[in-house]
Formats: sequence, structure tokens, C-alpha cells
Amino acid sequence: MPIIGDTDAEARTKLSVLQSFLTSTNALTLVSSRLGYDVSGHPLDGPVPEPPLGQGTRTFSRVLFETARRESMTLRDLYNLTAAARGHWVLCGTPKRIADTLEQWFVEGAADGYNVLPPYFPGAFDDFVDLVVPELQRRGLFRHDYEGTTLRDHFGLPRVAGQGIIQSG
Repeated sequence: MPIIGDTDAEARTKLSVLQSFLTSTNALTLVSSRLGYDVSGHPLDGPVPEPPLGQGTRTFSRVLFETARRESMTLRDLYNLTAAARGHWVLCGTPKRIADTLEQWFVEGAADGYNVLPPYFPGAFDDFVDLVVPELQRRGLFRHDYEGTTLRDHFGLPRVAGQGIIQSG
């Protein structure tokens, strides 16, 4: 879920506005689910608690916990980030910063494509297309043109004979 601004500060302001719509109860339930252990009894402005022994060992929950520790996030920071995107990754920053992250994931083999989750409507998807896509195109990571007019054409697949519009009678 990209949160895009002309500056990192502008992007964080947009994220803060989105976060202001959350309730702490809903967010804590969600972040507990994503971490794999209950964090509801811990102070919101304190550090993210260590997972209990034998819990929080799923890859996503471990990465989430390690990210929180590495970036000195509080539990409130973590649940704001997690709840805003409903557990999906949030990329917050300038178009260049977001493109840097997408490029790194692609080059390192961590991803071979992306689904973009617009954080709000209208406008967020347009921001991605108008600001991030051109940056990815400059880097040779996003096409400028399409191969044809169908999805099969785009994947270089031949058309299937006899396929046409199905009419109901």
C-alpha cells in the first residue's frame, strides 16, 4: 500500500490522517493477529514486546517484530502501520523512495510482481500511476507499451481458436 508524497514528511502526514480513522481496539486485535501473540496488555507507547517462547515464529510475524525493533517503533507505531494496510506492506515516502524499495525487492528476487492497494479513493491509485510508474519506467522496470489488446497478447500467448463473445439467449 503506497502512501506517496512530494516529500517523506508529506507522505507521513497522509499516513497520519489515515491512522486517525482507526480505533485502538480494532488495531490491537489486528496487530496481535499479525504478530501471532497477544499484545493487548502492553503500553501503546512502549516498545513492541518480545514474542513469548514458541510464539511469533511465523516468517511474517518475525519480520514485523524485527522491523519494529530495528526502527525503534512503539506498539502504537506498529499497530498504526499494520492496521492502516490491513496487514499488507505500507511503503511511505516519495515516488523515488517507493520505487527504490520495489526495485530492491525485484532485483533481490523477493518479488516478481506487485499488487497495488490504494490507501484511499479517489486519487491514491492515480498518484501511483502518475508518480511511481514513470520512475519505474526510467529504471527499465515497468513497460512503456503493451504487446497487444488482450491479456493473452501481453503474456505472449497465442489466441485460442473459437473463443469469442458468449451470448445469452
